[in-house]
Amino acid sequence: MLLPLGLLLGYPELMAKSIQDIPNKRGRPSTGGRRDGVLVRFEDDRLGQIDNWAKQQNDAPSRPEAIRRLVELGLTVEAPRHESTTQKARAKEMAAGAIDKLTDSAAPSEEQASRKRRLLKGPEEFRGSRVDTPKAKP
Repeated sequence: MLLPLGLLLGYPELMAKSIQDIPNKRGRPSTGGRRDGVLVRFEDDRLGQIDNWAKQQNDAPSRPEAIRRLVELGLTVEAPRHESTTQKARAKEMAAGAIDKLTDSAAPSEEQASRKRRLLKGPEEFRGSRVDTPKAKP
């Protein structure tokens, strides 16, 4: 059976669109964009601690959500500085003892004390960058 030429040219216009034009949406739904994933390995006892913490929460979060919350908590808490006044005093005594051994015994005692103070304080150029001394408020 032969069709007239006019019918052959208009044939695709008469056909409906194919269902294959609709994209397939299979699999896991989107979580709002691509983010970097992080693989973390924990020992069994640490995982047990995380699971116990999650059970104590009112909404009983999943393990990944519990880890996210614990990381967030850890990042918001400021860690205390472990500065011991006795350690500072001991370090200062040791430095003073070392300086006393190296001092010029011929210099007057006032000059020796002045030199010792300057050495213990450190050079002026570096006093602002020292982490063991409190900063002066402007």
